Amino acid sequence: MDQFVLLMLVLLGALVTVPLGDRLGLPAPVLMTLYGIVLALLPFVPDVNISPELVLPALLPPLLYAAASRTSWRQFAANWRPIFLLAVALVFVTTAAVAGVAHALVPGLSLAAAAALGALVAPPDPVAATSVAGSLGLPRRLVSLLEGEGLFNDVTAIVLYHVAIAAAVTGSFSWPVAAGELVLSAVAAVVIGFGVGWVAARLTSLLGDTTLQIGLSVLVPYVSYVLADQLRGSGVLAVLTTAFYLREKTSDADDSAGRLTAAAFWQVIDTLVTGVAFGLIGLELHNVLGTVTGRFGQVIGWSLVVVAVVAGVRLLWLLPSTALARRWHRTRGDDFETPMSWRETVVMWWAGMRGVASVALALAIPLEIPQRDVLVLVAFAVILATLLIQGLTLPWVVRRLGVQADTAAERAFERKLAKQAAGAARQRLREIVDTEQVPGDLAEILSRRVTEIAVRLSPEMADEERREAFGQRLERIREIRRINDEMMSAARQAVLDARREPGADLEVISRVLRQLDLRNLA
Repeated sequence: MDQFVLLMLVLLGALVTVPLGDRLGLPAPVLMTLYGIVLALLPFVPDVNISPELVLPALLPPLLYAAASRTSWRQFAANWRPIFLLAVALVFVTTAAVAGVAHALVPGLSLAAAAALGALVAPPDPVAATSVAGSLGLPRRLVSLLEGEGLFNDVTAIVLYHVAIAAAVTGSFSWPVAAGELVLSAVAAVVIGFGVGWVAARLTSLLGDTTLQIGLSVLVPYVSYVLADQLRGSGVLAVLTTAFYLREKTSDADDSAGRLTAAAFWQVIDTLVTGVAFGLIGLELHNVLGTVTGRFGQVIGWSLVVVAVVAGVRLLWLLPSTALARRWHRTRGDDFETPMSWRETVVMWWAGMRGVASVALALAIPLEIPQRDVLVLVAFAVILATLLIQGLTLPWVVRRLGVQADTAAERAFERKLAKQAAGAARQRLREIVDTEQVPGDLAEILSRRVTEIAVRLSPEMADEERREAFGQRLERIREIRRINDEMMSAARQAVLDARREPGADLEVISRVLRQLDLRNLA
């Protein structure tokens, strides 16, 4: 088996573990990690041969871009206090704690290399936690906070990691120099991120076609990351800045097809790249375990201590910091999201699983770093322990503590949005009726459709009689749609069968089939 076949098996596993995880009630990243371990144990599977310098540029840009596209700058601005406590301050504290413990435990491990270990295990990954949250119905504020933490703690941890790696390679370190590099790295990243976003927004409007725009969106995060990295900026922060800028500047209310297509495309990319990253955990064990022969038990002991430090620091930090955030929320009335009880705080603590960023950073440790094998094995032990122990038990913890979403608040917000949407449609209808010659019967039909918009978005807005009538109408529409789908399927099959006819013009067949496909989406 060569490397290409192995990559295909990993990509296949990334797809298969998603429905399997849904059936088993387990996060797909956890199953993908187990799949990678199984592959690593097979005698015919080769060792993974990936240059550490290529890991971060290959894996991080699409993952960060996809994650940032699901949130917004306004959401971050509204929740900067709790995100700062978790994504910045907690990463610094965890890095320092792990660095001190690892430096004291591992003989001959430099403080800079120990700091690199601390930085790479510091950021929790929200992928597995939010995948579980969707099925368990966690409060939306917790999910939003986990997503925000997952984005910005990667920025902090990766910058710290690069500073520590540089110190470990050169053997010298200066706090003033490191602080200056951090500031310059952040400033350069923001400038480059805005610049790439500005250019990408102009190119997006020029391209027009949805296919070309999505193709451009694949290149944008890589361009932003590599350009920032070449100019000594933070590639991670540059990608996030670009993604936030494009989300705010390229929103077109009428581009429904573009939004649906882009969302489906980036969901596929996110699934595949995440699967590859988690699969590499198990596969890389093939190499790492062989390098620590004879002291495996000792390294496992160090790993367990680091796991305890990582989990303990997170809990000890979350308890007072969330209490402080809740006090801010009560006294100042700030509209930010925070755990509202000790139960939610415990769930947030247990959801702090390490994942993609930690995997990428561990694989990217330069080969010349002394005791690289120990660093990688300890890092993988932390990732595996948090993924397998916390990931497998998080559903039980959530159910045991009774933490659930506030469905009443969600329904109220849904009704509010439905009312706003219907109100905007009704106002536009009035403007058209006042300025154009619209027949009265047509205006009446359109007015009923406005009401249907609100009821379709939120059925609770209608009274019982209207809900019953709307339900009957909806059932009739579904029946018409079912029969229409069967008719269109027969039409498409007839066009496809024409391919087998002698002398058939395949270009004409493709054009007619495209028209039928577009008609089916209308």
